[in-house]
This record gives sequence, structure tokens and C-alpha cells, in this order.
Amino acid sequence: MARDVLSIGQVRIHSGSATREEAMKEAADILEAVGAVTSAYFDAMQQREQTVSTYMGNELAIPHGTNETKAAILESALSVVRYDGGVDWGGEPVTFVIGIAGKGDEHLEILSQIAILFSDEDEVERLKEAQTPEELYQLVSAAGV
Repeated sequence: MARDVLSIGQVRIHSGSATREEAMKEAADILEAVGAVTSAYFDAMQQREQTVSTYMGNELAIPHGTNETKAAILESALSVVRYDGGVDWGGEPVTFVIGIAGKGDEHLEILSQIAILFSDEDEVERLKEAQTPEELYQLVSAAGV
């Protein structure tokens, strides 16, 4: 990546659970707080979710906007939130919600790196065992995300 899409302030760990909408809102709020998206991005995430689930398997969901809402993306960024109590993602169990905003086609490279990381069940276990947002950030960053 030309610049870092993830900083420590964009990584959170919650001991409890959340609804899918709450998790998407937090993902969008983090992206908005760092200036990556406009306030319209949460609506874009909801539109995408109504069309196709962003559940990816291995306890991962990657909410993101639709192609029609690209104007809401100001720059590429990620948000990484772990819900130890889980999120019911349309009937699928999710622990990790990674919000993604990709300017142009940058999201394709970012998605590829996330997919590689979460395709390894041992890596997912390590991510679940991280005790602090800093530790989780280090593990995700080390994977090239």
C-alpha cells in the first residue's frame, strides 16, 4: 500500500456482543473519525448488506459500501473490531468486523490480504487471543494489512 490504511486507533476489542447494525455503525464511525469516509458511508454499508452478506467465513465480516456510493470514500482505510461476545451476522457467528473503505481499486489488494490472514485458522486463533488492541494491531499489521 502507498500509505498505511490501519493505525492503532482504528483497532478495538469488546468483551461483549453487538448486533450486526451496531457493529457496522462502529466500523463506519471509526472510518469516518479518521477522515476516510463521509457520514453517508454507514448507509452505503447497509445497502451492501441488503444486497449480499459481507460475512466471509472463519468468524469474519467485512462490511463495505456499494459501487454506487464510492463518493462517500475519501481515502483508503480499515477498522478492526473484535467482539468477544460475538455478532449474529445474518445467522452466521462473527467475532471480527473489519470495516473497509477503498479509494479506487485499492480495496481489492486490502481484501486479498485480509482473506489470506483469515483463511488460516491458526492465525484467527492468534487474533482471538490478543489481549490488547495494540497486540491485535501488531498481528494484523504483521500480515501485511
